Amino acid sequence: MWENLVKRLRGIPATPPLPEPDEKLAVGALMVRVAKSDHHYDAVEIGEIDRILAAAFDLNPVEAAKMRATCERLEAAAPGTPDFALIIRQNVDYPHRLEVARALWQVVLADGKHVPEEDASQREIEDMLGIDAADSPSVKA
Repeated sequence: MWENLVKRLRGIPATPPLPEPDEKLAVGALMVRVAKSDHHYDAVEIGEIDRILAAAFDLNPVEAAKMRATCERLEAAAPGTPDFALIIRQNVDYPHRLEVARALWQVVLADGKHVPEEDASQREIEDMLGIDAADSPSVKA
């Protein structure tokens, strides 16, 4: 409370609180996490995440960008990968979790640079999502 008051007095806008992550925000946050796993997060990856969010959740481009921005904040400040994966695993059936894995793989490939860190991150997330290795999009690539 005091921190926000001091910020307002100094003319610094208060940061809106983060929403509680649901399965949609968890998917977006995992896409951001995968994109950042090679320590390089660029416009191509951001555009791919926006495109996937828009298609998956029937959003217009502005809504998708706003959702991605929220997901970026969640990824940076909220629960870790296992927590996001658990939210998805508990609320999303297997075929749709497989779609999540495919979307994550699209983000990995978006920048045209394929590095081992991204593969490791993808496999770790797929394992947490309960994706069978035989179904993995990263294995089939």
